[in-house]
Amino acid sequence: MNISLNWLKEYLKIDLDVEKISEILTAIGLEVGGYKKFESIKGGLKGLVVGEVKTCAPHPDSDHLHITAVDLGNNTLTPIVCGAPNVAAGQKVIVATIGTVLYDGEKEFVIKKSRIRGEESEGMICAEDEIGIGTGHDGIIVLPAGTPVGMPAAEYYSITEDYVIEVDITPNRIDGASHLGVARDLAACLKQSEDISYTLPSVESFRPDSDSAGVTVEVLRPEACPRYAGVCIEGLEVKPSPEWLQTRLRTIGLHPINNVVDVTNYILFGLGQPLHAFDKAKITGDKVLVQTLPQGTKFTTLDGVERTLDRNDLMICNAEAPMCIAGVFGGLESGITAETTSVFLESACFDSVYIRKTAKRHGLNTDASFRFERGTDPNIVIYALKRAALLIQEVAGGKITSGITDIYPEPVKDFEVLLQYAHIDQLIGKQLGKARIRKITEALEMKVVQETETGLLLHVPPYRVDVRREADVIEDILRIYGFNNIEVPAKVSSTLSYSHKPDDHRLKNRIGDLLAANGFNEIMNNSLTRSAYYEQTESFRPEETVLLLNPLSSDLNALRQSLLFGGLETIAYNINRKNPDLRLFEFGKAYTFHAKPEGDPLKQYREETQLALWLTGHKTTASWNAPEEKTGFFTAKAYGELILSNLGFRPDAASTEEYRSDLLREGIAYRQNGQHLMTIGILSRRALKTFDIDQEVYYAELSWENLLKALKNRSISFQPLPKYPSVKRDLALLLDKKISFKEVKEIALRTEKSLLKAVTLFDVYEGEKLGAGKKSYAVSFTLLDEEKTLTDKQIDKIMGKLIGAYQHQLGAEIR
Repeated sequence: MNISLNWLKEYLKIDLDVEKISEILTAIGLEVGGYKKFESIKGGLKGLVVGEVKTCAPHPDSDHLHITAVDLGNNTLTPIVCGAPNVAAGQKVIVATIGTVLYDGEKEFVIKKSRIRGEESEGMICAEDEIGIGTGHDGIIVLPAGTPVGMPAAEYYSITEDYVIEVDITPNRIDGASHLGVARDLAACLKQSEDISYTLPSVESFRPDSDSAGVTVEVLRPEACPRYAGVCIEGLEVKPSPEWLQTRLRTIGLHPINNVVDVTNYILFGLGQPLHAFDKAKITGDKVLVQTLPQGTKFTTLDGVERTLDRNDLMICNAEAPMCIAGVFGGLESGITAETTSVFLESACFDSVYIRKTAKRHGLNTDASFRFERGTDPNIVIYALKRAALLIQEVAGGKITSGITDIYPEPVKDFEVLLQYAHIDQLIGKQLGKARIRKITEALEMKVVQETETGLLLHVPPYRVDVRREADVIEDILRIYGFNNIEVPAKVSSTLSYSHKPDDHRLKNRIGDLLAANGFNEIMNNSLTRSAYYEQTESFRPEETVLLLNPLSSDLNALRQSLLFGGLETIAYNINRKNPDLRLFEFGKAYTFHAKPEGDPLKQYREETQLALWLTGHKTTASWNAPEEKTGFFTAKAYGELILSNLGFRPDAASTEEYRSDLLREGIAYRQNGQHLMTIGILSRRALKTFDIDQEVYYAELSWENLLKALKNRSISFQPLPKYPSVKRDLALLLDKKISFKEVKEIALRTEKSLLKAVTLFDVYEGEKLGAGKKSYAVSFTLLDEEKTLTDKQIDKIMGKLIGAYQHQLGAEIR
């Protein structure tokens, strides 16, 4: 929001400089992003003065140049070579002196002392386009004979200088989105130390000239339009606005259109009240209807786009057709044109939800909808209408030919808030005193309805849509009092807090640190994604996707069911920028919808926290002491099991099973007590093709909530270190290729339940010498008796049992 300092001073008479005002606004919650100087003509005509041409003679070495001597009011004659055909002695002209900077669009050039075909020239006699006051270049500017010599051109042309303050309006402070709103807040702050108030221009002179216009208004959807007012003005002339009005709008970055439209914009940015002017001649039947239309109705807006209306779009209509999308955008057929001679001027208060939904449906974001979406002041509707009508009369002529139509069946009441002094002290951390609290609340235009020993009963004006609770009022008091006026306490107060075990936040930080230490980068993707991702796979059900009612785009029209696709988008983005070696992780929520005909609708939606890992590219790059090594499945598996181990799980104790889907070409699923803990696998070509990824990607997905539940139910017990040594024995088993190590391990653990502590695979060999369909596993067995040292006889007996089991159950041969 751009605020003109000169415009601001129309409401608040202050002599503070722009820097001080910016500091105060930032301190009271209207943060200033910056400010810059504005000049109605670029450069402010600095260095340009009125001169008188005393002599003018043809240049001896040119057929179009003239040598002039110009009096600039400094008691000397300045020689200037001029090429304009209309230059003559006795003229009053505009002269750019040496050192003056002139502008040609974004380019600039400096006037220097020079010699032109042998003759000295110490300045330039200017044309309109050369100094920015017009477009003419057929000759120099010739001023009236009575113009004083030496007068600065900026003074002659009444150049306006101003400062534009850029105020960053937060969504809750729509009351600050106007010059009045900023002046009101600034006055509340300054009033704490001086007697000052903002003022509004008087509208006492508003009088209808007649009551002949006869436009009737009917509001058919009062819940969508709490207040609607209008007035007719006839006999006006649509033309360019006067210079003062154009300058006001240009200062804040608006382009002037015509006098009628410019007045509505002036009121919008001055008072924060959007207005709309209809060509009265196009209001069929002299009737204005505020209503909704049937689904699918076609309507062409001012930008020439034909739009399909929703049955909940609030429209301003005449007796036969729609004229305007209420509070959002005008219609092509009812707008102001050069032929307009009468207008119906609208000032209204629309329901914020209706306007926001309509604007989103049609992808429109206008200055009017920006304010109506957040809430406008119903109590300024009539003042703004009167002020606009008087200004239109001033700049366009015409007569007010109707009284004000004001449909306001249920006036909006002030927000009632009970403010307790004790709560103020508690939240602010300092006792401000009852007198100061009352002074601040009154400066903020909150009415004190009742005062007791313990607090105040306040009525907060409706324009403060963000102040409806006691905490909101306390925040307002604090920002006016000043955050910097709250002393830093000399003591630290704290309370003992109990965190539930396991501590979700602490565990996330621990695992995050673990992964970062192992070369992973954390990513945070948007929870919004494309629903099309889930329509193209068998692993997800499209009907379980949570769709948005008013999506920003088709790329962000649903909540994600999995973290997978967001990570693949990140990988594709990095690969396309020559960064193919990646290790990524993300903690995030996945969302699903399960339709239930009965019960609480909210219980149909489910959120689940997940931890996802992505690995791709090279594990190590080539260097002088190590070869290049690609990331593989077992690298991903090792990191997944590292996480489980760090959380206190034994990966080898979890039940595992092979897992395949249309997204995972190969993988393993880990479960404990029937609950899914983790899935690790190699992503399929189909999944990667969607993102144009041509290299292998390994993906692990951990159910964080199931992990926390398992940790919560897990008891921690102490087990002393064994006193007696463990023994390792190895076997080389010749097996069929279809037999997995999982079967080998399970048979061993069933065969020897008490002394066998671990079974590990340390080598796999396949070759022609073994025979077709055969492979060799080299397996290590760890044996331990916690009560005594194992003897060779015991060990041999156990190994014999294992060999027998493998021969009998798997048909194994011992190599």
